Amino acid sequence: MTNAGPLDADEDTFIAAVRSGDPARFALITERHRRELQVHCYRMLANYEDAQDMTQETFLRAWNKRETFQGHAAPRTWLYRIATNACLDFLDKRNDRTPVPAELPDSELPYLQPYPDRMLPEDPQESVVARETIELAFIVAVQHLPPRQRAVLVLRDVLGWPASKAAEALELTVASVTSALQRARVTMREQLPGRRLDWRSPATHELSDDERGVVKSYIDAHERNDLDRLTSLLRDDLRFAMLPDPGTVLTTAEDAVDGWVSGGLFQRGHDDWRGVATTVNRMPAAALYLRAPGDPEYRPFAIAVLHVVDGKIAELTGFDVTGKPWLDLPPAL
Repeated sequence: MTNAGPLDADEDTFIAAVRSGDPARFALITERHRRELQVHCYRMLANYEDAQDMTQETFLRAWNKRETFQGHAAPRTWLYRIATNACLDFLDKRNDRTPVPAELPDSELPYLQPYPDRMLPEDPQESVVARETIELAFIVAVQHLPPRQRAVLVLRDVLGWPASKAAEALELTVASVTSALQRARVTMREQLPGRRLDWRSPATHELSDDERGVVKSYIDAHERNDLDRLTSLLRDDLRFAMLPDPGTVLTTAEDAVDGWVSGGLFQRGHDDWRGVATTVNRMPAAALYLRAPGDPEYRPFAIAVLHVVDGKIAELTGFDVTGKPWLDLPPAL
């Protein structure tokens, strides 16, 4: 958990870097916070590439505003404040990022992107809450909040900031922050029914045996074109989305597989599969590769991110992997 309390960086070193006027020295000190700031921006924006851009914008703003750092707060707190406001400025300019209407749970979120686990913070304190607050369901739920409610929720409930620090960062009153947090929590409970909502208490981020087994079976079913096995892995209240195509479907297992087949999958030309087990957003995932007739290699097709409940797939979110080298998947098999 990141908080606004004790310093985790040498404040004297940071102040010296600020006063030196040396951009290389300043960058070296601030760079250590890149991963956690990028995750913070991702929680705000739900898009990996935008989070990268806003993290870079944060460092640029920090350099330009370096003389405003007076040591009254930890360097990381100062950077989080800048990152939060960079994200809010970004959202203010993007009409396509307005909060998702409550009646459309996650069907209109074409900008959602998966987050590669290798880019998550390595800090063990961040890791104990990372899975709960990086899973796709949480990221999507946050997008239902107006930008400032979104910022308040992340600062208060995810990062554990006191109300006074959040208010200062957002230039709001403590009463406004408290009210915004209450409204945000109501929305999050509506969007995450039955999910764990206490994000500040420790939670494992390791995959369970069930999750690993389901991913292995999911890949095996594809490689064998075993539709019965694939059907058996899905719950009968499956939530399925294939981004960037809009629309989340609530479907039975049989209807889901029938729909994939009617769309051309598992038919000639789309029946020679290989898969690689991986994780994104600290969730089990399968990177699927397809070999076209006459092609000696299997080419990336999609990555399926799975939410597993009681040994079955309850949610399947597919992403086109084209143009996403940051997922660090093999270019061919």
